[in-house]
Amino acid sequence: MNKLKILSFAAIYLNLYFQGIGQELLTKDLAVKIALENNFEIKAANNLTKIAENNAALTNSDFLPSLLGSAGSTFASTSSENTFQDDRAVSVSGVETVSHNASLALNYTLFNGFGRKYNYQKLQENYNLTALQARKVMENTLFNIFFAYYEIARLTQDQLNQNKSLAISKERLTKAIFSFEYGQSTKLDVLNAEVDFNNDSINYLNISQSLKTEKNNLNLLLGRSITTYFEVDTTLSFYEDLAFEVLSDKAHSNNVEVLEQNSNLRNAETNIKISSAAIIPSVGLNTRYNWQNNDFGPVGFLADQQSNGINIGAALSWNLWDGGKSNTLRQNTKIALENESLSMDQTLLNLDRNLNNAWTSYQTALFIMMAQNKNLETNQRNFERTKEQYNLGQITSIAFRQAQLNLLNAQVNYNNARYSAKKSELGLLQLSGDLLQANF
Repeated sequence: MNKLKILSFAAIYLNLYFQGIGQELLTKDLAVKIALENNFEIKAANNLTKIAENNAALTNSDFLPSLLGSAGSTFASTSSENTFQDDRAVSVSGVETVSHNASLALNYTLFNGFGRKYNYQKLQENYNLTALQARKVMENTLFNIFFAYYEIARLTQDQLNQNKSLAISKERLTKAIFSFEYGQSTKLDVLNAEVDFNNDSINYLNISQSLKTEKNNLNLLLGRSITTYFEVDTTLSFYEDLAFEVLSDKAHSNNVEVLEQNSNLRNAETNIKISSAAIIPSVGLNTRYNWQNNDFGPVGFLADQQSNGINIGAALSWNLWDGGKSNTLRQNTKIALENESLSMDQTLLNLDRNLNNAWTSYQTALFIMMAQNKNLETNQRNFERTKEQYNLGQITSIAFRQAQLNLLNAQVNYNNARYSAKKSELGLLQLSGDLLQANF
């Protein structure tokens, strides 16, 4: 009896330690909300998007004029000895001269072969590309969060099933001990029941440890304290209207990698226009206002001088020949466009392959889930019948244990099949570009 009490107390301690008391229920929606606010990779990606947005602003383009102001002042103290043609000599010492100046210059490019227009388009496209990259980070992070969430849910259900099996083994051990004390069974029955109870306790411990590790991993993805205790919702719902043709259409129009490649393709086309604009003349307008004041001191021909005025000018520049650099650049941009087109073809082909594989895996997972559910129902009925026979003493404890293990394995297999199907569904939604709008 003492050994039974020790084992029972150990099981109760493990249950309390690994499950925790008063843990919060972390729903899927709450997990997404926390991740969007706290996940480090998402926050970094959002910051990069803000930088790209700043770069794409009109103030970072060449469409606005530039205004440059400058001012200066000089002071000089001069001593000199001057000899005239009639041999007269005049010496001056410590003559002070002061000069002040200021100017404002306004420059504006009226036309530069549409180069600034295409550069501005490229800045806008770079912002769009960065936003897509941030979306990709967000999708991958949420996929990992859902994957971890469902793994925790699976382990939680496994822990519950193992706990039920542990209770059955405990009940069997108690019965074996009492039967042995009253001479109705042998010591071997007690030892077998004790070994099985120990094995179930160890399995429970291993599942609980794995569950704790997965919760730590999810807390890390959520960007919060690793030691935060929580429970997850183990209920599952599946999309009933998923159709391959619809998913394929969405994937070709909304998959983030396809959208990224489209953006790269547009940038490559813009680079060709930018390189072509380099051979077109550019026209610029410049305006300058100058003010100057000079104090020449007592020996100058003029005592002081002040001047101001405005200058307006226009400039035409034309890159007639630069040694062939512009031509080389245009040729390279055309080749780069061809490479981006090849990358687009490869991206679409990879998408079709991945989507077909994911659809096949999803359909297989659904079939396995239904088959495992039938196996579970059969094993549940078999266990109930075996339990009745065992209580009546019609079968051995070994046969009862086998039925117990069969039931536990069926529960584990069905549980694995359910969450495998859900993870396959996640993969389909990510490929189709619907992950961020998905309902879980």
